[in-house]
Amino acid sequence: MSPTQPATAELALPIGDEALAVRLRGRLAEVEAALVGHATSSFAPYVTEAAQHLLAAGGKRFRPLLVLLAAEAGEHPDAPEVLTAACVVEVTHLGSLYHDDVMDEAALRRGADSANARWGNHVAILTGDFLFAKSSELTSLLGAEAVRIQAETFTRLVEGQIMETVEPGPDDDALQHYLEVVAGKTGSLIATSARYGARFGGASAQVEEALTAYGEIVGAAFQLSDDILDVASESAESGKTPGTDLREGVPTLPVLMALASTDPADARLHELLRADLSDDVLHAEALDLLRKHPAIDEARAYVVGRAQEAKALLHVLPEGSVRSALEAFADVVALRSA
Repeated sequence: MSPTQPATAELALPIGDEALAVRLRGRLAEVEAALVGHATSSFAPYVTEAAQHLLAAGGKRFRPLLVLLAAEAGEHPDAPEVLTAACVVEVTHLGSLYHDDVMDEAALRRGADSANARWGNHVAILTGDFLFAKSSELTSLLGAEAVRIQAETFTRLVEGQIMETVEPGPDDDALQHYLEVVAGKTGSLIATSARYGARFGGASAQVEEALTAYGEIVGAAFQLSDDILDVASESAESGKTPGTDLREGVPTLPVLMALASTDPADARLHELLRADLSDDVLHAEALDLLRKHPAIDEARAYVVGRAQEAKALLHVLPEGSVRSALEAFADVVALRSA
């Protein structure tokens, strides 16, 4: 499968203005072609094969698309630096997937064998490192300030990945701990995507600040809506097996909200949520109780509230297709958890 997507590929963000959509598809096709080169070793075909493995498996390219859309809020959205920045965030994200799959012992990624399943953990980890190095090379082309932003983003991303493996202490708020993990692992790079687009597209400092905050909130909310879908959706709707995170003991937003309940009637649910749910019968019982619990509606309300916060930040942009597209994406994040 070729890693290059056609210019007519479906966009990961809802774009109501067809002229804007056509422009973004064309720019995204340029990014896609450039990504192949950035995931290429200058002397080792084996490294190229490993680095392009997940690239060829596809993906929504949400982060580079957000860079391109945010750039439309500036005076020169077609600047070459915008394309470079779009590649930076996607190559960084791609590298993180190699490491994620090793940590999760995942066998599949985007419908294909994960790199660790195909070549082993050592190659997968080093391939992720190779891609991080390539993203650093690209960032250096954007100037010292971009290097600083990228370094801070990468720090937060790695901290989030590490903290995901650490249980909160007895005196720590488990929900707050989880929200900080999500903010680091997911929100940080999406925030930088919006920030880079605004910055290199020539937007004002006020717009750049607003879009950075918007990206942080929407990025985290998107992950949290996944948490809800894991519990509430049927496999025919989501394409995933319901309760996968629940079975694997992964703490998610509705689970943590349910565990925070002090209602004595929740004793059985609490017992199950703290138990090994690899057993199908226990898993089905826990999933049924959680679906009926007020924590689901509480989690949905939280995500909707965050989406509204993100939309409120967009008042600094003039009304038009760019603002509408960003508002629509925040709405999609909220509605997909409903």
